[in-house]
Amino acid sequence: EGKGIKPCIPGRKSRGKPVKYDKRKYKRRNRIGIMFGRLKGWRRVATRYDRCPTVLFSAICLAATVMFWL
Repeated sequence: EGKGIKPCIPGRKSRGKPVKYDKRKYKRRNRIGIMFGRLKGWRRVATRYDRCPTVLFSAICLAATVMFWL
């Protein structure tokens, strides 16, 4: 908080003083984490077969589109 950063992860239940956090941001953060976990399941993306950034980005977009529709 001293650096002006607001926490978006809740504190542990055993913590003496609870940390205030934004539940909406936490849900969004969780969705992003789940998406990256699913992307790692795509071998082509996880191992970076494509060294060209443009081709890698297109593979990520394709994987994200397929995951969205399934």
